[in-house]
Amino acid sequence: MTAHTLADLANVPGVAARDAATRDFVFNHTMLRIKDPVASLDFYTRVLGFTLVRKADFEQAKFSLFFLALVDDTAGIPDEEDARREWLARQPGVLELTHNHGTESQDGAVYHDGNSDPRGFGHICVSVPDVRAACARFEDLGVPFQKRLTDGTMKSIAFIKDPDGYWVEIIQPAKL
Repeated sequence: MTAHTLADLANVPGVAARDAATRDFVFNHTMLRIKDPVASLDFYTRVLGFTLVRKADFEQAKFSLFFLALVDDTAGIPDEEDARREWLARQPGVLELTHNHGTESQDGAVYHDGNSDPRGFGHICVSVPDVRAACARFEDLGVPFQKRLTDGTMKSIAFIKDPDGYWVEIIQPAKL
């Protein structure tokens, strides 16, 4: 049965009221492993509008981290690294891309996208003001689609694919 009200949602089995101790918790970021940082950074910055906010290289461990956020006014991002790291930890919806050095030269897919067997991780989601306009732009940019607005029964959502094949759901707040 679909839950329609907040009271219905509160009564879903397994749901607990938020503990006061978690009041200032923020869902900060999710991490995706990427094969080629140049291709992934191009996709997330040019195609989806993310801003690269932090980069950390761990040469001895042979990996790099890229933290991206959707920021309309970059003037509010601190320039000093420690202040920016603190600012970043307070932001909701950050995307961390992890590049294990050397994967960019491997043939074929390096990481499992979670959408073929064995299924696991599914997708991330970006909300846009106008899903039709966004999808038209993605078409113009040659972005691969997993699901266009016209496909299937759910006509208000689309799925595009990043360079590693991860699905990105595209929605808009208002009904179509």
